[in-house]
Amino acid sequence: MRDDKDLTEIRAIIARHKLWDLVFMITGVLVLMIAVLTFMALFSRMLIDGMPRLTWDFFSSFPSRRPESAGILSAWVGTTLVMVVTAVAAVPMGIGAGVYLEEYASKNLLTEIIEINVTNLAGVPSIIYGLLALSLFVHQLGFGQSILSAGLALALLILPVVIVATREAIRAIPLTIREGAYALGATKWQTVSDHLLPYSAAGILTGVIIGLARAIGETAPIITIGALTFIAFLPPSPFTSEFPFISSEWLMAPFTVMPIQMFNWVSRPEEAFQINAAAAGLVLVVMTLAMNGLAIYLRYRMRKNIKW
Repeated sequence: MRDDKDLTEIRAIIARHKLWDLVFMITGVLVLMIAVLTFMALFSRMLIDGMPRLTWDFFSSFPSRRPESAGILSAWVGTTLVMVVTAVAAVPMGIGAGVYLEEYASKNLLTEIIEINVTNLAGVPSIIYGLLALSLFVHQLGFGQSILSAGLALALLILPVVIVATREAIRAIPLTIREGAYALGATKWQTVSDHLLPYSAAGILTGVIIGLARAIGETAPIITIGALTFIAFLPPSPFTSEFPFISSEWLMAPFTVMPIQMFNWVSRPEEAFQINAAAAGLVLVVMTLAMNGLAIYLRYRMRKNIKW
């Protein structure tokens, strides 16, 4: 009799837990649908408003006081150059720091403090990085309100993301990979360079693209260091016709970026400028989605080529 009662109670508990699982699943689906539908509604509105403005003249023209002739040439060129500086500064440094903290750093109080600070820095508001860049790069180091200052500011912004992603990707590699390499006589660096980094490259790449996707849409740090809201010229070309065929003058040039150009147009009362801002936003979204799509493709190829 007691066994039947216990069995009934167990069935009731299981049924209650299944009910809560169903409630949680339905709630999760509803929340996901709200987020997806909100994004689709906003993107559809931006697509409808901005698509007619996406012409060759829009991409090849400078900003103008006349909305029908205004373009994003200086904005998308500036965004591209700033992101190049950001990637060159943040990616090698972030991956190197992540590898050191995960594989080489001693497990002591100093390392724990560094790890806690790196994790916390990933959540610091972007305006703080802008103020830091204004003090350090613009004034102390004398880089001025230039592409170099903007790229380094955004590099500081995404550096914690790259470090954390690198550490998590390396940590996901099975311990047997390390043990097998050491058993065959590999050194620490050979194990890291020949095994850990290739196997974790897909995860590291995902973190890098996520960081760059965040940086490309940031406005606060760029405004803080003094990016121009209206610019009708391009920086000097990085390439020259004379040896060594590469110029660094563009690093110190004034600039603007896509988010600031959009902010400038949105702040104007004319409806035509609002349409221009929608078109620029559409271009920025496509650039971000293209970066994420490239990351997904490269991650798939890397994982496909890995042989455990």
